[in-house]
Formats: sequence, C-alpha cells, structure tokens
Amino acid sequence: MTKPSILFRRTLLAGAGLSLMPLPAVLAAGLVPTPDQTEGPFYPAGFPADIDNDLVRVRGQAAQAMGQVLHLQGRVIDLGGGARGGAMVEIWQCDAQGIYDHPRQSGRDRRDAAFQGYGRMLVDAEGRYSFRTLKPVVYPGRAPHIHLKVATADGRRLTSQFYVAGDPQNERDGIFRRAIRTPGQRERIELKLEPASGLEPGAMAATMDIVIA
Repeated sequence: MTKPSILFRRTLLAGAGLSLMPLPAVLAAGLVPTPDQTEGPFYPAGFPADIDNDLVRVRGQAAQAMGQVLHLQGRVIDLGGGARGGAMVEIWQCDAQGIYDHPRQSGRDRRDAAFQGYGRMLVDAEGRYSFRTLKPVVYPGRAPHIHLKVATADGRRLTSQFYVAGDPQNERDGIFRRAIRTPGQRERIELKLEPASGLEPGAMAATMDIVIA
C-alpha cells in the first residue's frame, strides 16, 4: 500500500519556533488552549526501535497491527493561531486489546507486537503533524484515549489526551471531566472521527489542532 505523503513524512525539517503574537491579536483570536492532563502510568519506560509516525506497522515486520486504523493530523499553534514550527509531538496508547507496552502493564505478554504503541515527529514550519495509529479502545477504568506530549522550540511543554467524541465512557472518566471545566476545552480534546476517504479503506480520520498557551 502506498502511503500518502501528507500523512507519512518519515523525516521532517525542524523550523524555527515562532514568537507569540501581540496580546491584542491573541485576545482577538480567542483560542482556548488544549488542557493539560495527566501523563498516566504508561509513558514508555524505554522507546521502541521504531519511533516514527506510523504506529500501525513496525519496521521489519510484515504484519499490521490489529484494530481500526486512525489517521490523526492537525497543527501545533499558539493562542493567536500562529504555527509553532519545530515542535516535537509524541503520542502513545494501548493496542486494540487495551494493553500498553510498559513493564507495569498486566498481561503485557499478550500485547500485539505489530503495534508500535508510541510515535513521535517534528512538525513542519506550518506546525503540521500527522500520525497513522489506531482508533483508541476502552480498557478498565478509562474511556478510549490517546496520550500526547508537545515540546515547542522555545521550551513550552504540554501533556494531554485525546478522546473519541460521543463515546459513552467519556462522561464517566474523571480525567476527561476535569479537563473540560472551561468552555471550549471539550473541542480541544474530543476527536470527531470521519471515514478516511481516499486514504485507506476502512480507516478513520480526525483533525485536531493542539493549542499551546
């Protein structure tokens, strides 16, 4: 299968971080920042050999990961809508069985070895990122989610999570509820999934801008 270049850039040039826009422009834009959320217990204890932005195929393996493919893309921007070129975006999540690649994960021996579980990439000069991963699944105690971290070129940091919009588990998830106390925050963390038309049969797609305060 040929991967569309816009979603599968293995090597991206780091652009210089852009300065924040003046305060009047920020206020005019009225953007709500992506809320900080807990890192959780399963951030990788050690990184896999393959850490690119395609989590569904591990380099050197013929098999593709189990589960429904999700094409996740968007931009890293500041409160004024300016691109944060050169930012590093990391994501990690459990496999289609609800199992993380982490020593503290029970049942780790049953984990899908064809799922990378973690990926990272440098955004381009326009702040664009893209990942080929899995639609997140529920596991005991949590709504389906994808973890993310962002580090900008000027030293700003964000740790957050994305959730599937409309999933009934969201409102029962304490971490999700604490993240949406301010108007506009829900839109920053809920993935509105659509069929990935023209990209990959049976896959889903979502576009999420990450707004750095």
